[in-house]
Amino acid sequence: MKRLADPRPAARLALLALAACGTLAVAALAGPPARAQTGPGADEIARYSGLHAAAHRGDLPALGKLIAAGANLNGRDGHGRTPLHVATFARHPAAIRALARAGANPSALDNDRYDAVTIAAVADDGESLRALLAEGASARLITSRYDGTALIAAAHLGHAGIVGQLIAAGAPLDHVNNLHWTALIESIVLGDGGPRHVATLRALVDAGASLSLADREGRTPLALARARGYAEMIRILQGAGAR
Repeated sequence: MKRLADPRPAARLALLALAACGTLAVAALAGPPARAQTGPGADEIARYSGLHAAAHRGDLPALGKLIAAGANLNGRDGHGRTPLHVATFARHPAAIRALARAGANPSALDNDRYDAVTIAAVADDGESLRALLAEGASARLITSRYDGTALIAAAHLGHAGIVGQLIAAGAPLDHVNNLHWTALIESIVLGDGGPRHVATLRALVDAGASLSLADREGRTPLALARARGYAEMIRILQGAGAR
């Protein structure tokens, strides 16, 4: 099948570049990409103290002392991040476990409406995600300005391993965000048709994601894959009975 040209090649390339850097969770090709997750910057980190500072460093002895002294496990920095958010942004799974076991709220949302699970999912940080899920964090939360999920964010970015973890943890396969896209649709419309997004789509199809839920214009996943000339995705969808 001949591959059709994208009507917005410059916008698409910019979006994919941002996605590869983990700075977006979801974005619409119809408009300019919007910044989504916001990790702590150098100035904020320099001002951190207490649990936020220890979480950013992954300093387990300091965390232990502060927790034993009754420090606020769910205190917020200027962007609404808890120490658990900060530990997740910094990729410190041991600190994540220590905070969660002490009672930190794994469902807390920062000012961008992201929880720790979605932060780990966007970062393709499987080790931190495993720690969060093992300590009781949910893969089912509705997060971000797009009313999405960690699964949708991971599918958008082609993080197939993360998608597998989230599916196993009970993430909602067919949640529709406010762009009217599911995880399966995002793996197509925000993917590049390459191996990572193909593996993501295959994992979603194998898990039973709906093949009939359509986008706002009524286009099914198969129609969207055909419009982009994504041959392997078309083969997988047709093999699963998509129409």
